[in-house]
Amino acid sequence: MFKKTLLAITTLFLLNIVTPTLDAKALTFGELPLKQKSKQWSVQVDKADQGKGLVKPEKGIFHTYSLEVDNIGKDVLSANIYMFRNEPNTTTKFSLFGCPDEKECNEEHFERAISLAKQMNDGMPYRFSNFLLAEKATEFEVEIIWTQKGMEGRPLKETFTFTAD
Repeated sequence: MFKKTLLAITTLFLLNIVTPTLDAKALTFGELPLKQKSKQWSVQVDKADQGKGLVKPEKGIFHTYSLEVDNIGKDVLSANIYMFRNEPNTTTKFSLFGCPDEKECNEEHFERAISLAKQMNDGMPYRFSNFLLAEKATEFEVEIIWTQKGMEGRPLKETFTFTAD
């Protein structure tokens, strides 16, 4: 009887030690929208737009969200917005979208950055209506790189990081 009780207590003790390390955290946003601001930018994560042709979340694989970035500071000359997620057990960040043809993207890069800046200076925020975020991610990062009017040639950068609740 004593051996069975000791075995049960030891088993419970070992389970209490091992179980927390097996608990994987996934990036899920409880209450949406989530918003972060700086003097220059407002970044908001919200529910993804739904509709024909838009991706839907897949349980156990990925969630879908929308992103809105608004220029609330000084006018900008150019702006680029990048979105990244982390990968568990590594310091590497993965871009949430890329360019299938790197050469073509590089040729249009500056024109797109100026066009985005003009749009945002005119009060129209950048909106990404439906993007995928892997469930295994525990961190979502929005990086904005821009040049300020009057300070051309010197890029500025801000990073907004959203983590699990």
